Amino acid sequence: MVKLPVVSGKDVIKAFRKAGCSVDRQTGRHVVMMKPDSSVTLSIPLHSEVKRGTLRSLIKDAGLTVEEFVRLLERCNI
Repeated sequence: MVKLPVVSGKDVIKAFRKAGCSVDRQTGRHVVMMKPDSSVTLSIPLHSEVKRGTLRSLIKDAGLTVEEFVRLLERCNI
């Protein structure tokens, strides 16, 4: 099992873009992303470090596993 890394909100957005999500809007310090052909919305905090519990919840809501998310981060050179 891969350990969940501590990453910034900007890096989380980059990884979810690689997964096919797109930025819908920004409200304050949160970016709302949507998955095409799905009702899934992800509210990503633009913090310097996204808490692991929050990140795990976002990954689950996006329909990804931690391993898939880590691979997406690696593809973004993070």
